[in-house]
Amino acid sequence: MPGRSLAPAFRTCRRIAARHGRTYFLATLLLPAHARPATYALYAFARQVDDAVDLPDGDPHRALDDAARLLDDVYAGRDVTGPVATALAATVARYGLPRAWFDAFLHSMRMDLHTTEYPTFDALGEYVHGSARVIGLQMLPVLGTTVARAEAEPYAAALGEAFQLTNFLRDVGEDLHRGRVYLPAEELAAFDVDRQLLEWSLATGRPDPRIRRALRWLVAYNRAVYRRARPGIALLRPESRPCVSTALTLYQGILDEITAADYDVLGRRVVVGGRRRAGVAARAFAGRLTA
Repeated sequence: MPGRSLAPAFRTCRRIAARHGRTYFLATLLLPAHARPATYALYAFARQVDDAVDLPDGDPHRALDDAARLLDDVYAGRDVTGPVATALAATVARYGLPRAWFDAFLHSMRMDLHTTEYPTFDALGEYVHGSARVIGLQMLPVLGTTVARAEAEPYAAALGEAFQLTNFLRDVGEDLHRGRVYLPAEELAAFDVDRQLLEWSLATGRPDPRIRRALRWLVAYNRAVYRRARPGIALLRPESRPCVSTALTLYQGILDEITAADYDVLGRRVVVGGRRRAGVAARAFAGRLTA
């Protein structure tokens, strides 16, 4: 647990996670208490940087430069200010998180400033590595493993990728409003879908069967990534497994909702209902108590 002087900083990070990541935060409540502060610190840092890139006010280039300088201070052992920076520095020191993971994250955030679409999954992979796979890697030391960490890393990276792909599918309309299309152009073209058709559907509110077929295929692809990631849960310390299993179930639930909405993700943001989220979490809590 963090020392008394760090407690306010970690509480701030917890509030950020609770406010911005409802599904994520619900799953973190299943973590052992000692693992939650670091989890919230990593989330809060990533959220602040991501918001600096996406929100219309402010200077995203300056915000990313500031984040890089913060990492310089953290890894040089210099004092930092602000609750999120303080919590992040304590987390990096406690778990020995490599600087390269954070640099990869900032690289992907910089890509958002100039890259508006991706031709293939391979091209998208560069972005997903920094925006999602390294997030899974960052969490491994916090969650703990029953095997050598290197053995669990491919599964952690795959789970981060799966979560990110789900976000892309859920947020197609929101991303278009920001001028971005994360779904690979090559995969869309296989169904006669392009950026112009997506923009037309968003502007008119009219669905198109070609978009529906493309999204159906991409949802199936996303589910395959979840299947690839799932065996990694068994490699985690037992007390961390309910959290990750619940997060996986809830995020896959977003895919279920996309399917139930007949793949209409341009006109609205599909979500897993509060009752379903609570039910999944309650079963996980009950399972942890009886284990």
